[in-house]
Amino acid sequence: IIPTRMKCMPEDASTADTSSFEDMTVDPVVRGFIKDWDAMEDLLHHVLYTGLGWEMGNEGQILFTDPLATPKAVREQLVQLMFETFNISGFYASEQAVLSLYAVGRISGCTVDIGHGKIDIAPVIEGAVQHIASRRLEIGGVEMTNLLAHELGKSNPLVKLDTSDVELLKEQYACCAEDDLAYEKTQQSCQEEQHTLPDGQVIKIGREKYTVGEALFQPSILGLEAHGIVEQLVRSISTVSSENHRQLLENTVLCGGTVCMTGFEDRFQKEASLCSSAIRPSLVKDRDLQKKFVSNLDLIFGVGPGNLSGMMCSPCAQMGHKELWQQWEAPEYMPENLTNYSVWVGGAILAKVVFPQNQHITKGDYDETGPSVVHRKCI
Repeated sequence: IIPTRMKCMPEDASTADTSSFEDMTVDPVVRGFIKDWDAMEDLLHHVLYTGLGWEMGNEGQILFTDPLATPKAVREQLVQLMFETFNISGFYASEQAVLSLYAVGRISGCTVDIGHGKIDIAPVIEGAVQHIASRRLEIGGVEMTNLLAHELGKSNPLVKLDTSDVELLKEQYACCAEDDLAYEKTQQSCQEEQHTLPDGQVIKIGREKYTVGEALFQPSILGLEAHGIVEQLVRSISTVSSENHRQLLENTVLCGGTVCMTGFEDRFQKEASLCSSAIRPSLVKDRDLQKKFVSNLDLIFGVGPGNLSGMMCSPCAQMGHKELWQQWEAPEYMPENLTNYSVWVGGAILAKVVFPQNQHITKGDYDETGPSVVHRKCI
């Protein structure tokens, strides 16, 4: 998981005037897609050689996660960058929706991924994303942050807030009302809390904390003419063949930091139960996933009823050696909050398969075929 914003600095900070660079920032990734490749190269260099401790000339293997509807050209440019600039020994990429399902021991289901700059809703059947039925909403955590900043600015006009302050306030206070009627009541009367900012300023926060969560169910709050998140999910699933509705509905997975908001899961489930459509999603609630991790791995990789033996769209279909997974345990570094990091967890699971079993793109594969090899080997 890497930053989405970088600050410009002069090459020689000891002699250059840094004041002109103070407010210059670069966003290498915008709404899930790489937009500034030079900045992305610098960011990856920092992550790999400083963060992970790679050594020049002794680079390892890497697995990237693809956001929904990643353009083919972006995938090709990424694999080219990794082999030609970073000289990696192996590469693999997989779609984020599939990895989120792997993290909870499923290969079929529907993911609702609320990211920093987008919401991706993706039905997945037998490890394959149903792209025609998938939906992307161009709103995400950044819009929630901006909304909270706007609301707090109205009620605290003398307090100067920067984005980092608002991000922390959102994480600590943002919540969802039980339903739209309860939300309306909070706007009329809501107990206020005081919060002291790092610089000593004191801010009051009350009804604003409910507005953040409500915007996901009523996008009109953001000035958007769009359906709420539950209705978007229902419309997505309804476009899939009816014979697959049940397995998608019974395996709806929420992921991303925003879904950890107090009351969000309960509100989502209530909205789903009240849905006028015959399609009513049911959330996967695996709150103690680490204790069930090995059984989930068995389910994914061939021991349980969801085995992939007949599934040729995934590299896991070609794997044997299931005893490897029966002996594998969740490592100590596995994050506690798996809702936040479900894509990462799924990627960790998949990396344990594709690289040892040589299902990844090797340097030889790349040299022989070029960047287009990513479409053949990373399905």
